[in-house]
Amino acid sequence: MDIIILAGGLGTRLRTVVKGLPKPMASVANRPFLEYLFDYLIRQDINNTFIVSVGYEYQKIINHFGDNYKSYHLIYVVEDTPLGTGGGIKLALSQTKTEQVLIINGDTLFNANLHQMIDFHFNKDADITLALKPLTNFERYNNIRLDKYYKVMEFQEKQMKDKGYINGGIYILRKKILETFNLPDKFSFEEDFLKPYSNQIKIYGFISSNYFIDIGIPEDYTKSQIQLPLIGTTIF
Repeated sequence: MDIIILAGGLGTRLRTVVKGLPKPMASVANRPFLEYLFDYLIRQDINNTFIVSVGYEYQKIINHFGDNYKSYHLIYVVEDTPLGTGGGIKLALSQTKTEQVLIINGDTLFNANLHQMIDFHFNKDADITLALKPLTNFERYNNIRLDKYYKVMEFQEKQMKDKGYINGGIYILRKKILETFNLPDKFSFEEDFLKPYSNQIKIYGFISSNYFIDIGIPEDYTKSQIQLPLIGTTIF
């Protein structure tokens, strides 16, 4: 299964602590966050090639990694202008060959078991499967409501929730599904596609309680400095 890593974000909210770098290159314990993400994928052993969708300050990613990370080959897809997560996915899909594609956000690390998630996706005959993290007392994320079969029923608007499920930033996508909608070149995958069309396509939620970190805000970026080096060897 081909793997796309979305590493083209501007990282606007991190500018106060990380300047002049694409968000996935933010240093965590003296290593770019993207290295932790690559190591996670390597331990999962899904594919030996990563398709990296890059944009803002992309040359700094290419200069650091070149064409390979360890024994894994890197293919870069460059956004000339910011395309959003959906536009980045559309562009990167042009480099994929498999019917089903695994997609990972470049600013989150969710220690979900990808082999179990892939089995779940095929067993449900899903168009899209989301990795969902159970969370308590949150308002930063949309709450995702499921039915008893784990089919996504609704993306609830961001508000304070005592408990629920959030999008962990990992997707399995049936590639053809995007072709059935007239989508622009620039759009948000969650806000402009998943939310409005959730009742027209088969979206399922794969739940994992494993470790999750989103470095998109300074507070969580600070947490990652302590947490990621400690759990690095225990990631699947």
